[in-house]
Amino acid sequence: MRKPRDFDSELKALADKAKALRERRVRQLGELVTATGADTLDADMLAGALLHAVTVKDAVTKEGWRKAGAGFFLGKGGKPAGEPAGQQGGTLPLDGGAASA
Repeated sequence: MRKPRDFDSELKALADKAKALRERRVRQLGELVTATGADTLDADMLAGALLHAVTVKDAVTKEGWRKAGAGFFLGKGGKPAGEPAGQQGGTLPLDGGAASA
């Protein structure tokens, strides 16, 4: 005869695991903000920059950001990856990242 499964304990274990994964993700994001030096920005500016990054559709801009991030994690450049290639002065383009002619 098979042992009956305790679905309640299995669901609780899964919920606990999901909570631990969420907490780990939040902690890692906080560590990333600190490691890049973005913790010196005020919360409104950081939120605005992240919101802009989420909405950008330009593949070239996103690839530049990806390369800068990869370089940061590889330790290249010796400073936080603040400016993707082609970006001036750490400002975000007002036209959604489209290249100007």
